[in-house]
Amino acid sequence: MNKQDLIAAVADDKNAGLESKAAAERAVNAVIDAISNGVKKDGVVQLIGFGTFQVKQRSARTGRNPQTGEPLKIKASKSVTFKAGSKLKELAQKTKLPKK
Repeated sequence: MNKQDLIAAVADDKNAGLESKAAAERAVNAVIDAISNGVKKDGVVQLIGFGTFQVKQRSARTGRNPQTGEPLKIKASKSVTFKAGSKLKELAQKTKLPKK
């Protein structure tokens, strides 16, 4: 599922109370913006049952250039991680994976 599929699913959901696909797109964009702003401001956004978005510090380390094998320094950085909540984990266990 990509963003457009998500917007279509929200628009088709009768319980969402949205009249159009444009309204669904605004709603999806508002949720994404709220999560992004929450992570930026507080460093963590926790949605009980769904999961937690959190900023984590990655320390500097030494890596290797895969083409030459030459060592190189990788700078310290921050990244956003996602840890699935219990309900999402349960759904994942019931999901059939597509065959390759």
